[in-house]
Amino acid sequence: MQKLVTRLIGKTRTTDPFAMAEALGIHIRYMDLGKSTKGLYYRKLRRRFIVINEQLPEEWRNFVCAHELGHDRLHKGINRFFIEEHSFFSAGKLERQANRFAMLLLTSGTEPIPGESFETFLLRSGIPADCVYFFAH
Repeated sequence: MQKLVTRLIGKTRTTDPFAMAEALGIHIRYMDLGKSTKGLYYRKLRRRFIVINEQLPEEWRNFVCAHELGHDRLHKGINRFFIEEHSFFSAGKLERQANRFAMLLLTSGTEPIPGESFETFLLRSGIPADCVYFFAH
């Protein structure tokens, strides 16, 4: 998966998931998705969309966009929802893969500071605190 992320960064010349989505022709939309759905990815009539819950705090938006980009790159033709109660502790294979893609993208080009814990490194890289446990264990 690291090779996929590296190639994608080279192709789009960015690690910003929003700029990357734009470069790939993926439309970003914001909608009220309720309390548990953070974002979703879908294709309709050959157009691709990432929808982000407009109620999300700013620190979550990059991660959700990167996660949904992971679905676009890894799970072509499968519409998946990034749902809080299914994403962290009982995550299915596709959700775990999209989470890993998001982590690799958001930490790309960033190195841990000597003595820095992995958890602190992830937080500094834009991984929301609620996700740190998922990646650190």
